[in-house]
Amino acid sequence: MTDWAALRAADPKIIVGLMSGTSADGIDAAVVRVRGSGVRTRAEIIACVAVPYPAQDRQELFALFSTSTGTVERICAFNFRLGTLFAQAAAAAIAAAHLRSDQVHLIASPGQTVYHIPPHADGRGSTLQIGEAAVIAERLGIPVVSDFRVRDMAAGGQGAPLVTYADYLLFRDEQRARAVQNLGGIGNVTYLPRGGGIDTVLAFDTGPGNMVINGVVELISGGTLEFDHDGVLAAAGRPDAALVETLLADPYFSSPPPKTTGREKFGQGYATALLATARQRGLSDADVVATATRLTVESIARAYRAFLVPRGGVDDVMLGGGGSHNPVLREWLAQALRPAQVRTTDEWGIASRAKEAVAFAILANETVAGNPSNVPSATGATHPVVLGKLVPA
Repeated sequence: MTDWAALRAADPKIIVGLMSGTSADGIDAAVVRVRGSGVRTRAEIIACVAVPYPAQDRQELFALFSTSTGTVERICAFNFRLGTLFAQAAAAAIAAAHLRSDQVHLIASPGQTVYHIPPHADGRGSTLQIGEAAVIAERLGIPVVSDFRVRDMAAGGQGAPLVTYADYLLFRDEQRARAVQNLGGIGNVTYLPRGGGIDTVLAFDTGPGNMVINGVVELISGGTLEFDHDGVLAAAGRPDAALVETLLADPYFSSPPPKTTGREKFGQGYATALLATARQRGLSDADVVATATRLTVESIARAYRAFLVPRGGVDDVMLGGGGSHNPVLREWLAQALRPAQVRTTDEWGIASRAKEAVAFAILANETVAGNPSNVPSATGATHPVVLGKLVPA
């Protein structure tokens, strides 16, 4: 049985953070040593691994994203299968850290979002994450904190971005205004004003990160490629500026925060429509990928100009997520966001690939401490809440 009082008192804690984002290319697992809680939190990565999904499991996961193929039976079955995959990724990270399971205090698993409905004008929304936490606890004998989004949504929030609280603890600065930009399947930003408190933080989804780029790459390659490795295709193409402007006319980009989006809007259907339009305009394969890449860059740059510059501007842009390893995307962002300094979170001691896994380890620590860790100014929730559900070992 889990002694929750003893777990709360343990300091430091060894926590494994898990993350499977909207790109659904695999599971990131980070073993993190977390000291303290609240504003006194300090986090150190001990080890991190990236575990790709087996091809068959990834194919099944993408079937669940579609309302036409994501049946109740398939979602039910894969919920347990994904819990097993999460447990295996956590075990791989624990082994990479040269630790035993009994030396780990906690697993943090936000699960995999299969469908997300942002709140409407009437305040009602819903969200569904799978990857059964009870399976993880059973396989590893370690307590789990899971399902972080739902409590924020129950309090009237968007349920995202949730890493905002961890971004504030890790990267706030008295002298420099910082934008922590995640480039996962969806792009999201946490804005940290100079010397501001948690109530001054702004965060929202800027739009597509890698999702549209990956989608068109998979389509033009017939499924042989999952992403634009090192931005090679984008570098060889020329963005269609007029098409990018047409895409940016979508009301999502100009709507003010708080706001969230996901695969429901920018998933494979969006990529298919973009490719069809690009073909009508005579674009080459490389031009299509360059156009999708430029869409990501411009959606981020315009969001900064509309929503961050009026609040005091940006000195540092700190990139994380898989897209931060795309040199073309990174270079185009640096050009578009000048004079801000654009670098990856690696330069601040947090591996960019593992940043969100680390963030959820920090959130799980707050859950056990009984501390609220949503940021209402970012999510739109009516009040701070304690996130996550506890599953004993």
